[in-house]
Amino acid sequence: MILPMIRARILGPREDLDAVIGAVQDVGLLQLSEVHPSGALRPVEPDARDAREARHLRALLRDVDVLAARFAPSPSPSKAPAPAAFATWLRQFRRVRRDVERLEAKRRALEEERTETARLLEFIRAFRGLLPSGGGTRTHGYHLVLRGQDASVVARLREGLAQAIGNEFVLETAPLSSGELAAVLLVPPTDAPRVERLLAQAGVHELPMPAGSGGKTLGQLGPGLAARRDALDAELATLERERAALSAEVGANLGGARAAAEDRLLGLAAREKAAATSRSFVLEGWIPAAGFPRLTQTIADRFGPRVVVESVAREDWQGESAPVVLTNPRLFRPFETITRMVPLPAYGTIDPTPFVAVFFPMFFGLILGDIGYGLVLAIMALWLRHGGAPGSTRRAVAEVLGAAAAFSVAFGIVFGEFFGDLGLRWFGMRPLLLDREHSLLSFLALAVAIGAVHIILGLALGVYNASRGHPRQAVGKGASLVMVLLIIVVLLAALEVLPRGFMTPAVVGLLVLFPVLILAEGIIAPIEFLSTLSNILSYARIMALGTASVMMAVVANELAGSIGSVLVGVLFALLFHLVNFALGIFAPTIHGLRLHYVEFFGKFHSPGGQAYRPFSHWRPSGSAG
Repeated sequence: MILPMIRARILGPREDLDAVIGAVQDVGLLQLSEVHPSGALRPVEPDARDAREARHLRALLRDVDVLAARFAPSPSPSKAPAPAAFATWLRQFRRVRRDVERLEAKRRALEEERTETARLLEFIRAFRGLLPSGGGTRTHGYHLVLRGQDASVVARLREGLAQAIGNEFVLETAPLSSGELAAVLLVPPTDAPRVERLLAQAGVHELPMPAGSGGKTLGQLGPGLAARRDALDAELATLERERAALSAEVGANLGGARAAAEDRLLGLAAREKAAATSRSFVLEGWIPAAGFPRLTQTIADRFGPRVVVESVAREDWQGESAPVVLTNPRLFRPFETITRMVPLPAYGTIDPTPFVAVFFPMFFGLILGDIGYGLVLAIMALWLRHGGAPGSTRRAVAEVLGAAAAFSVAFGIVFGEFFGDLGLRWFGMRPLLLDREHSLLSFLALAVAIGAVHIILGLALGVYNASRGHPRQAVGKGASLVMVLLIIVVLLAALEVLPRGFMTPAVVGLLVLFPVLILAEGIIAPIEFLSTLSNILSYARIMALGTASVMMAVVANELAGSIGSVLVGVLFALLFHLVNFALGIFAPTIHGLRLHYVEFFGKFHSPGGQAYRPFSHWRPSGSAG
């Protein structure tokens, strides 16, 4: 159902406006709306102080975003802090943000240096004894880094060196942990120019020496590099301690600061919904009728008689549309997910959710109609429900599937189906009411009969909707409803299900109602009436899809038994049943929704409702409540 709403009006002294907005925010039930200015009553415009405060709050939130990405914020929010708290937070977070950015820049530089130092030390360990130590060596050494560990890279380098300087060189390689290939090349000093040209042409790079090496060889730098690595570890540990101290300083305030800043921004935006004179203000909005006493009591407790809450007479807001709040019993509530997939019904009309909760799983069960498939679907629904939080879309979808599974099992018992005809083969199951595999006309009659009930219900709801404001439409829809019933009587009398004496009065009734239909709804009414009759025939798709499902299951069983290998036959049957089960979920869902959205909703559903969005305290996205 759609909750009844009240348009509430709050009046009080101008100086109490911010406090009243805070009280309304605490109640969290009033959806604020614009107050129409009149006379001395004018919209409340933000002044320079409000604009400056909003800028500071947004700057505070930017700092909170940066710090929250680095530290774990506390989940506990702060409520209504003093204005000084925002200034304190702003200064603190800005300082900490600068400190964090400085620490991170320093950490990146130290980590880069440590990586290079570790690389050099790994190089030294790999070639201990081969590295030139300087001071009178008879060879010239190159410390190389080759991209990739392919042996052909080394072979090509050896071939090039042999062609350039002969065999007067030493080339040793070793893999590095980075995936590169380290190499030491020793050549006579006289061959150094030719070797350097060869390396440049081949694109082979020397290992860069650390800054401040002072001309020392890599072998001479080893002890100093090890000491530097240890010093870098100590500096990084110090930076991490500083970062932890900053996290401890602000982490506990981030969640509260965000909630308080967001709340204050919401409050500033709410002020612009109000209208005021130089001495008083007016605030209006929508609230569920059941919540109006709570709002009234809260305002009375905090402000006494100087602030008044009143309900606006319905005739004063007749031209406006109240927001829509859907509320249904626990059993029907998951089906609001289906209702909300189309525009909400307008306020004052009918919530289709209870009818969807009855007919959608019924249509699903009529199409799937198999005990085995229904049990598999129930297992899927339980798995989905287990992983979904209460109130989440996943939980709602799981419960809708659970209802569909229950109807599938129930109709599977009625039709005597367990994975097609396996129930008959294994357990001797027999249909209790209808054999879908052979009784096609009976199944078609059942589907069309259910469709007629569904359409007649939709027309009856349309009459009810129209009777509350559009009497001429109500007459037209009522005429359509009675004419559909009379046509059904004529058909049943013709088939001798009813006495043939019913036919003549029914035909006379049709002739009488036909001009009434045209007068009420215009010349287009006969076409719309024929469309209504075709809508009933659309429910034949239930029979077509259900028959196709059982036939595919039977074919899977037949083919599995006709294959020579038992294992291959079982695997083939499982695959065929899996495909059929997937179609058995997809087809009932799509066509069940279509029968509701097109055929059923079209008879009474009045879209255009606006979702109810009460003014309340800020909550993180995705939080419940």
